[in-house]
Amino acid sequence: KRHLPSPLPLYSPSRALKGQRLPACILTGLWGNELGSKMQIQQVNEDGSFSGEYRTAVSLAPRPVRPASLNGSQHFDERGQPTFGFTVNWKSFSDSTTVFTGQCFVDDNGKEILETMWLLREKAKAPQGWEATRVGTNVFTRIK
Repeated sequence: KRHLPSPLPLYSPSRALKGQRLPACILTGLWGNELGSKMQIQQVNEDGSFSGEYRTAVSLAPRPVRPASLNGSQHFDERGQPTFGFTVNWKSFSDSTTVFTGQCFVDDNGKEILETMWLLREKAKAPQGWEATRVGTNVFTRIK
């Protein structure tokens, strides 16, 4: 029997429903996703802004892949499970830009998870170039 992925987050809210405080999920650090891409998020500033570097493991670009800068913002959450968004400009090897949005969770085992959705737009030759837009999801886990 084939199992389809659940549309729900990978964490269990059971502790939150019982009134227990969940551990805070911190964006700062080195993260990796299921495709082998890695990102380093620097310190999150008091206003929620942050920057870092993204190293993709997946690309259709004809030029060699290079690290790209990322810039984003985090919404501070009193429960420590913040939402965030960031932009990656692939200008070092591609004519595309990707925006990510997501939420940081801590599962019942204390493992931090970033559930994300992304939208990539590459340079198109015409305004109706709908094929220049891609959408997807990634799950990142903390490396360190």
